[in-house]
Amino acid sequence: MEGEDFAVGSSLFIKTTLGDELEGQVLTFDRFSNILVTKSGPRKNIRLLNVNYIKEFTLLGQAEDPLDIRKCCLDFNSIQFREDLATRQAVTEAERIGVGVTTEAQSIFDALSKTLPVRWDKTVIVVMNEVRVSSPYLPESVTGGTPAANERVTKVLEFERKRLQARGTSQ
Repeated sequence: MEGEDFAVGSSLFIKTTLGDELEGQVLTFDRFSNILVTKSGPRKNIRLLNVNYIKEFTLLGQAEDPLDIRKCCLDFNSIQFREDLATRQAVTEAERIGVGVTTEAQSIFDALSKTLPVRWDKTVIVVMNEVRVSSPYLPESVTGGTPAANERVTKVLEFERKRLQARGTSQ
């Protein structure tokens, strides 16, 4: 198939060698990688397709350049919201990673975080903003909080340490 057949802006109906049928407007064609990029549907779904998998196609028509900057409409509020959400999520994920702690300490933190709210305070795991688990992260290292909270954290800690030991001996 010739690259000229995939002119930017052309609308195509494509049948693939895998039996899929799709319709879309050509955004670009990369001759080096043999990748055709199309957009389709009301949500402007983008699809990358290796042209080696195109069995046949029909030219439905030619439209204006879909990437014409003068006709692009961007919802900056939506973009800003998505960026803020991604930034908050990245910060939250980064805060879950202990700095200067062992892999064992991080595994214990991760196990506690599955059932309880936890955060790092340097190398100390703070659970429910009251119970503190210090290195070497043994049941005896649990301090603070109510007796019930302290007992709950100790049980999860004991269970996770047993699980880590069992995993260590099975490898």
